Amino acid sequence: MSGPELTDIGLNLAHDSFDHDREAVLARALEAGVTRMLVTGSSLESTRAAIALARHWPSHLRATAGVHPHHASDVTPAHRAELSGLMRAPEVLAVGECGLDYFRNFAPRAAQQRAFEQQLELAAQIAKPVFLHQRDAHEDFLAILDAHLPALQGGVAHCFTDTLQAARAYLDRGLYLGITGWICDERRGAELRELVRYVPRERLLIETDAPYLLPRTLQPRPASRRNEPMYLPEVLATLAACREEDREELARAITANAQTLFAWPSTDQPAAHVERAAHA
Repeated sequence: MSGPELTDIGLNLAHDSFDHDREAVLARALEAGVTRMLVTGSSLESTRAAIALARHWPSHLRATAGVHPHHASDVTPAHRAELSGLMRAPEVLAVGECGLDYFRNFAPRAAQQRAFEQQLELAAQIAKPVFLHQRDAHEDFLAILDAHLPALQGGVAHCFTDTLQAARAYLDRGLYLGITGWICDERRGAELRELVRYVPRERLLIETDAPYLLPRTLQPRPASRRNEPMYLPEVLATLAACREEDREELARAITANAQTLFAWPSTDQPAAHVERAAHA
């Protein structure tokens, strides 16, 4: 393992782009110091897969369980009942990915709002934090969140790419901000690179959102556009540079933040175990 120990709080490891080399992806992550990874559940199917992966690699993986707003129309009473059961699995550390997305509008807004409210209710019932998604829906998102906030066990604004005003609104509500490779994009990430300077260290988390958002600052640039958790140190390095902070000190703080929010115990298995498995 090289560099400080890191936690990737959001990656889509069940994505089919990882089907041919998932064990090798995990081994490369561990070699890069990414010892904990939270596999995102964004639909009933991907939630099942995320939990299965966490059970297969219990020393390094955990899961979220939820329905992304893109899939909100799929939430039937039977679907909600199964999801409620999955959220209670011990491998699941957070409810979501849930929220609102008015940028794509793949599901009607009323369906998105209903699914969001239902998942917040479930999160309150089972006392787990929420893994949140919001795009172009700030006011409706906050209105729904505020109605449930007193009963929630905290949460993270996953893949935060919004404005300073939005960041302040989330921070005022006790949320963490999840920073991705968006911060490594000199074209789209300029505002994020500036505003992260004002985020309290104890509210920062980092994630890859793999296979998406490959950091543009990687040198040499990988031949593949697929992102993977081994590149999380690049997100950390860029974040530390933007904040003018020591990279290892920041890594320790962010890792502690992940353990605090998700009640995630320390790892108890060396990276070499998985590396051997990957090459077996």
